[in-house]
Amino acid sequence: MAPGRTTAARTSARPRPSAGAASRLDLLEALLLARDPEQCSQRALAWLQRQCGVRRALCLAADAARVRLVPVASLGLPSQRLDRFSVDLDVRDHPLTQALLSSAPVLLSMNGHASAVTPLGQGPVQAIPLAPLSPRHLPAGLILVSPPIEAAAGDARWLARVLGPRLAALMEARRAEESEQRLHRERGLLYGIINAVTDPILLTDADGRIIIANSRAETLLAADEDQSEGRRQAVTLNNMLFSAALSRQVIEGAGAPRHEMPLVDPVDGSDLLFELMSTPASPDSRQAGGIVSILRNVTDLQRATAEIEENYRKLRQTEADARAERDRLDLVIDSVADPILVTDPGGNIVMMNAPAERLFVARPDVDSEEAHRQVRANDAHFSSFVSNLFFEGDSRRRTGGINLVDPTTLASLPMEAISGKIVSEHGEVTAVVTILHDRTEEFERARLYEELKKASAELENKVRDATSELVRQNELLRRSHIALEQASALKSQFLANMSHEFRTPLNAILGYTSMLLKGVSGELSGQQRRNLERIDSNSHHLLSIINDILDISRIEAGKMPLTLVDFVIPDVIGEVLAEVEPLIARSKLAVTHELGDALPLVRSDRQKVKQIVINLLTNALKFTPQGWVKVTASYDKRLDRVAIAVTDSGIGISPKDQEIIFEDFRQADDSPTRQYTGAGLGLAICRRLTQMLGGELTVRSALGEGSTFTLTMPRAPKDD
Repeated sequence: MAPGRTTAARTSARPRPSAGAASRLDLLEALLLARDPEQCSQRALAWLQRQCGVRRALCLAADAARVRLVPVASLGLPSQRLDRFSVDLDVRDHPLTQALLSSAPVLLSMNGHASAVTPLGQGPVQAIPLAPLSPRHLPAGLILVSPPIEAAAGDARWLARVLGPRLAALMEARRAEESEQRLHRERGLLYGIINAVTDPILLTDADGRIIIANSRAETLLAADEDQSEGRRQAVTLNNMLFSAALSRQVIEGAGAPRHEMPLVDPVDGSDLLFELMSTPASPDSRQAGGIVSILRNVTDLQRATAEIEENYRKLRQTEADARAERDRLDLVIDSVADPILVTDPGGNIVMMNAPAERLFVARPDVDSEEAHRQVRANDAHFSSFVSNLFFEGDSRRRTGGINLVDPTTLASLPMEAISGKIVSEHGEVTAVVTILHDRTEEFERARLYEELKKASAELENKVRDATSELVRQNELLRRSHIALEQASALKSQFLANMSHEFRTPLNAILGYTSMLLKGVSGELSGQQRRNLERIDSNSHHLLSIINDILDISRIEAGKMPLTLVDFVIPDVIGEVLAEVEPLIARSKLAVTHELGDALPLVRSDRQKVKQIVINLLTNALKFTPQGWVKVTASYDKRLDRVAIAVTDSGIGISPKDQEIIFEDFRQADDSPTRQYTGAGLGLAICRRLTQMLGGELTVRSALGEGSTFTLTMPRAPKDD
């Protein structure tokens, strides 16, 4: 029995945990089992209520960025009091911020601190700092108790020591989870963006191994084992060609030109031609961030370019043949002694030989009003005769007499006119050929009648031959005209399509650059921001060039509409000066304007007039290193025309360059080392727009003496 009593004695001697210790163990277990900061804090406040009799309490924790204290749990407080309550940790004089930085509980009185009122009210509040996760961290948060619990301060401090690290760990875990979710979303967005692009996009490492590729790139450069042998071989060949092209571009450096790279379509085996554009993924060349490559399909572009060049060659050959045929026809017509005229269906003379010119064209060396009057009278008689041919139904020829006058000698010339229609294969009249025969000698020398009759028959045969030749020549001209229109349409369509294709990726570049500058992907360093701003500026410049090309295409295709409105010139000039004010400020030039008296109300396309003036003014600012620029406007009442001139004291333009500057893609200095850059489209567009408005754009300039560009246009359209 002794051993048994000894065992019982030892058992009864073992210390049992007190009620407070058991409660603390239960709380520790509850804190360890908590899944989130809110549940953990709420259990701690509930324990504080049971253990210390706390009626109202609030637990504040540092947010993800550790810049604010936000509520995570409350006791005895309505939820509406907690809405939108937080404490900015950057405000160092805030009572709660000072309490957080202290190492012991602090009794706070909120009286006199209107901005520091807590959901617990104005009364005294006990602030208990929570222990940090580690000594190098800030405290995890605060527990605010009202009224204070001085009697149970030990339990409160113990709770602060055990709750702080657990709450900080749960907040860190939440931050890590949110960061991982954000990374997952961003990665999904990245794949969605690159898969939406039709061009192949790849991210490769320094050895050429593919890290990321969109669906189009995988079609060309990836194949599964269950696919056909031919497809796998095509993919293998494509990878070899891509690796070789990428290596060559990496060796040549960032300034190397883009390389064209042939590939094979794994689906149908056709040959494809791509343009390779590669750039390091990391702006720091010392970091191994990989290489981003974009393959731009230029197969159709190369084919279209070859077709356009071939069509252009055929067009030039056709034009040369047409000129040769016309020269032969002119030689035949000029060899005939009688006047011969060719008119269009409207009665307008389109061709005549030298004898006809003596009757229907006033000689420049004869300054006689009577001679000019006789020329006009001859033209009226001839037009009346030819027009009667169309009133004779299906008759294709008309013969009759016309009384004309020699403008030089004023002698009367009785003429026999023979007019014949030239009809196309569709039965449409394309021209009228008229031969005028002087019958003066017939009246004077009757004995030569038979000889003249024979000569007339021979002349008719020649005319028939000439008419046949003319029909063939006109058919060649018609075909040449059709081919020329088709080539022009193809060129305009090509420019429009390519400009649209350029704008699609360019708008994406502008969008992503704007997102990066706004800090969507994080803060940027100074150098990164400057580089992105240069990209954004150059992209906007390229976009303006593309818009200029589209404007030229629309004008050439006749799709540029005119919107006629009534406006006054001073308002337009005021808007132009306001829009270019930043350029004026940067140029540091003296810019003035002078408006004429009594400028009338103008009816024209206001937007196009404004576009022309803006282009002329920006050119003046661009090509004037120092000095002044002046804008003037005047009205010529006699001609009913308005003139807007832009004058500068800039570098000037030589006489031989004053015409080529209005051509597409031309500048006075086209050398690669020119000082002033630009696409050479602005003045070409201005002249086209001016012609659409019925006006004229002129230049007056000399090297080193400045330039004056003058827009002259009618006050209102002639139809008005």
